[in-house]
Amino acid sequence: MQTLDQEIFMDAKTNQITAPRILVVDDERDIAYSIEFALKQEGYEITTCHDGQEALNTIQSEQFDLIILDVLLPGISGFDICKEIRSKGNKVPVLMLTAKTTEIDAVIGLELGADDYISKPARMKELIARVRTRLRNSPLNLKSDKSDKNSEPEKIDLGPLYIDLVGHTVALNGNEIELTQREFDLLKTLAINPNRVYSRNQLLEQVWGWSFIGESRTVDVHIRYLREKLERDPANPEMIRTVRGIGYKLVPIIQ
Repeated sequence: MQTLDQEIFMDAKTNQITAPRILVVDDERDIAYSIEFALKQEGYEITTCHDGQEALNTIQSEQFDLIILDVLLPGISGFDICKEIRSKGNKVPVLMLTAKTTEIDAVIGLELGADDYISKPARMKELIARVRTRLRNSPLNLKSDKSDKNSEPEKIDLGPLYIDLVGHTVALNGNEIELTQREFDLLKTLAINPNRVYSRNQLLEQVWGWSFIGESRTVDVHIRYLREKLERDPANPEMIRTVRGIGYKLVPIIQ
């Protein structure tokens, strides 16, 4: 089964167009199989693992377009798996699953290179929406490559801040700054329309690609990361400013 808005990917080995391949890693088999069933109904190809070592071996031997990764796993934790694959230069989108409601798990996952997180038990409609967003933003998605070229500038030059949208690089005062995929997408959204104020919900919809309810602090976490990498004094930001009661805006610095 393939949905009407199914994303289109290229298999690296056969050079054939294929449905996205997703790895689901969760030691709670009922949850893993529920996710597998829901995603298969959407037309995705699913592989399922139930412990950390099995997942790591599978990631090292096969190519996936997205990984849904539980935090608490027997053997090797989801945090350690995420850290390991990022250390190898693997940029596959990672969506973390956590049974805890505290912010600390989300922050740790994001710091280790995860692209997003969702609390368990996950609502399937919400999970599917996040999966679609991550895949739509993936560089392997043939449809997104075509539309991006037609709708976005190739570069954004804001004084000391330079963003190359084609080369996917960011430089501040001539020094390249390393950003995660989500940080880059958030900065790009703010920089394309400098001085425009975005609410948290607007940023969630434009960057995450869906209506986010209940965890808007995700935006605050990523804004904090951007400030730590771009601002001279993150506690008193000059570029990425908070508009109290509304949201955030990017103000170009004139030198």
